[in-house]
Amino acid sequence: MPRVKRSVHARKKRRKVLEQAKGYWGLKKSSYRYAKEQVEHSLVYAYRDRKNRKRTFRRLWIMRINAASRANGLSYNQFISGCRLAGIELDRKILADLAVSDPAAFGKIAEQAKAALPSAPAEAGAATPAAAE
Repeated sequence: MPRVKRSVHARKKRRKVLEQAKGYWGLKKSSYRYAKEQVEHSLVYAYRDRKNRKRTFRRLWIMRINAASRANGLSYNQFISGCRLAGIELDRKILADLAVSDPAAFGKIAEQAKAALPSAPAEAGAATPAAAE
């Protein structure tokens, strides 16, 4: 069986892991065994948290839109529903940015959304026009 000489590739592999572990604390930055373990964990965390970042930003945008829409007399649900009915095709990221940076423009959008909403629903027990026929 032929002899396999791995020293160049092995050194390159270890150096790559140790470079990725730069800035870690203790032996994790200098010992290949511990650095490899921590780098693997770190890559898992990075992959997971790229997904989580999308979730957390969406939650933040919804909170900002909700606060601004309540200041304009609407709940978040009513505001989003009114925007759809009014044909306003702005996503939550843009709406949240407007709510923070330009409240006057957000107020105008809220007024359009409020105008597009149907009038207050009939009270429970009252006869609706469709039921009266």
